[in-house]
Amino acid sequence: MEKYNYVGAKVRQLREEREMKLEDLAHSSQCCVELIEQIENGSLIPSLSPLLQISRGLGVRLGTLLDGAEQDGPIITTYDSSHNVMRFSGNTSNNNRPALEFYSLAADKKDRHMEPFLIDIKSLNDKNINLSSHEGEEFIFVLEGEIEIVYGKDKFNLKKGDSIYYDSVVPHNLYSTKEDGAKIIAIIYTPF
Repeated sequence: MEKYNYVGAKVRQLREEREMKLEDLAHSSQCCVELIEQIENGSLIPSLSPLLQISRGLGVRLGTLLDGAEQDGPIITTYDSSHNVMRFSGNTSNNNRPALEFYSLAADKKDRHMEPFLIDIKSLNDKNINLSSHEGEEFIFVLEGEIEIVYGKDKFNLKKGDSIYYDSVVPHNLYSTKEDGAKIIAIIYTPF
């Protein structure tokens, strides 16, 4: 099962455990009912922002939607554990095609406060990119390629070895500036 289908099933499971109707979750997460339905049934590859909003609406950490069995001890992620990929649309105009592949670097770590990811960016600048915002902070380090980060009204170009740290409450998005994509480390913190 694709990871985003797993995420949709997890959203539905948590919503039903809390005896929430779709409308209740839509209200508490500030997402529309149609978006939640599409995520739950796997017909939409979501961006990360609505998942953050939905996790808050459900009263859980983002990792709860992304993880399987939680563990207390240290988490080691080996180079060949690429089976733990999640695909997101990246807020492009085409939400049926993954633009970002997230590899969790702390999957199943119980009670974590940060979400570290290795991300393959496949999207180029789409004239219809939607900016998103959420509570918290993000740190991005470019491993390969070049990216552009739209942050509010500003744009920042970063290449291999560059990094940026920003408040994610400011509307933002990122994409590759090259056809062959980019690879980054992203650490996302959202207060719970």
